[in-house]
Amino acid sequence: MFDVFAPQPMPSSDGRRRRSEQSRDRIVAAMMALVEAGAITPGAEEVAARAQVGLRSVFRHFKDMDSLYAEMALRLSRVYETGMAPFESQGWRNQLFEALDRRIGIFEKLLPFKRAADAHRHESAAIAANHAVALSLMRARLKSLLPPHLADDRIAFETLDMLLSVDSWSRLRNEQQLPVEMARGVIERQVRALVD
Repeated sequence: MFDVFAPQPMPSSDGRRRRSEQSRDRIVAAMMALVEAGAITPGAEEVAARAQVGLRSVFRHFKDMDSLYAEMALRLSRVYETGMAPFESQGWRNQLFEALDRRIGIFEKLLPFKRAADAHRHESAAIAANHAVALSLMRARLKSLLPPHLADDRIAFETLDMLLSVDSWSRLRNEQQLPVEMARGVIERQVRALVD
């Protein structure tokens, strides 16, 4: 499984270029660590200090903070790709609950980043585009596993899509402050009521 939180591989053999790539990777990792720790809008100075690089280095690699947010969003969008792996279970009902488990794992990992992305999406075309792609992939994956009587029922499909969304998970975990298992139970009960 791809881990966006691990340092990225450095393919270059040229020493100066490899150091530049490592510096860029440290900057992105620092930004992600700050956001994960709760900072919604880390400044360039904070990122540089965390990455142990000069402030000029941040802007040598990224023309502005928006391009740094865009790189972070791109790496985070890869987490959603883990939900696209083939299902291990058989039958659409089992696969639906396997999808629910996968999404909860993804959402729980991405919650701190969702807050930052939500705060910046309106001003960043890259973050908005990555968000739209992730939503589209997840909707398509959900529709593909459902039988026609659910996939073709617009209200049923939209209800399932909403229940299995990062927004629902965020509401349960952040606003309602439910522990993971209780939040999962809320979603699972509603999904079961809809499909059974």
